[in-house]
Amino acid sequence: MARPKKLPKVLTPEEQRALVAQPNPRYVSGLRNRCLIRVGLEAGLRAGELVALKPEHLDMLTCRLMVREGKGAKDRVLWISDDLRDLIGRWLERRPHSSWLFPTRDGGQLETRYLRAMVKHYAIKAGISEAERVTPHVLRHTFATDLLRQTKNIRLVQKALGHSDVSTT
Repeated sequence: MARPKKLPKVLTPEEQRALVAQPNPRYVSGLRNRCLIRVGLEAGLRAGELVALKPEHLDMLTCRLMVREGKGAKDRVLWISDDLRDLIGRWLERRPHSSWLFPTRDGGQLETRYLRAMVKHYAIKAGISEAERVTPHVLRHTFATDLLRQTKNIRLVQKALGHSDVSTT
């Protein structure tokens, strides 16, 4: 007998605020990590898409974020808030020289393993219930759920997530 599908974990607005507040932006890595969490929550990127972002994928004037060759080698366009754009602008002034938007201290590409550990660490620190289940993919689920609640348009959510089939969404 097939198990009933379990609903994915989604963060409440309070949990989202608590998670975003954890990284200390006075430190370079804290500012980078806050940006990563915010982009995950506000654009719904997969972990691999987040670490693969390059500065040229972001248009600071229009707040447009290009996801290049996401899952299935598909490109898509997303928009970020002015507030997130300004935060990323502060990050761009301090980030190490690199071809990656969110590099390691020495300019290399972040590993998704680091991203998962970082999100979990801050979730525990924020006191989020079931913090051990909080992953970059939970940020993606949270984005999708919030977008669906705001727009009531499953096709828009499907497009934003880069899904070919609405049943995946």
